[in-house]
Amino acid sequence: MASSRITLTAADGFQCPAYVSEPATKPRGAIVVLPEIFGVNAHIRGVADRFASAGYLAIAPSTFERAERGVETGYGPDDMKRGSALKAVIEALPAPGVLQDIQAAVERAGESGRVGVVGYCWGGLLAWRAAEQVKGLAAAVTYYGGGMTMGKEPDRKPAVPTLSHFGELDKHISLDSVKAFERKHPEVEVHLYAADHGFNCDQRGSYNAGAAATALERTLFHFAKHLG
Repeated sequence: MASSRITLTAADGFQCPAYVSEPATKPRGAIVVLPEIFGVNAHIRGVADRFASAGYLAIAPSTFERAERGVETGYGPDDMKRGSALKAVIEALPAPGVLQDIQAAVERAGESGRVGVVGYCWGGLLAWRAAEQVKGLAAAVTYYGGGMTMGKEPDRKPAVPTLSHFGELDKHISLDSVKAFERKHPEVEVHLYAADHGFNCDQRGSYNAGAAATALERTLFHFAKHLG
């Protein structure tokens, strides 16, 4: 397994750095990894490495780059405030905004076969939008996608098979909204875990090893089915 940093060029000419993790053998496909509001930090790089160890080329684009260069934080209260502020800046960009950078990542990933997208927290919301709007995807997975069960987001229609993980104890995403989302989207495979927001991240207090392991197993099965 080898890792590197590359620069993606979006359709509008914007240059976006990305972390790439490559498997030791020929990739069975590729996965674009969309980070939380903490940037492409050690945890997200580790997530990409895990997908590479499963045989996929993994690309994690820096989704904050249009607001601030080189963002990479921890998980403290100040990091949370900073990440939330940066997210607001990106969300306020005129469409298609950061989806252009995700599109560029998918196009680069496509050189290695069929492409899936996975996102965590804010990245989960972006993965949900990408499932509808980004070209060249074959599958999508969302982890506790912040906001995807609220407002107009559930009105989206994913163009690819989508799997969504949520925590029953998540104070940011109500269980009622998840249940409503599930009713509205019978085509989306929804799984609930006895876990809190961020249960996949081993650098957060909400980490739940059992839920993370089960969710990863389901995620890899989903990608194996649709990517190879």
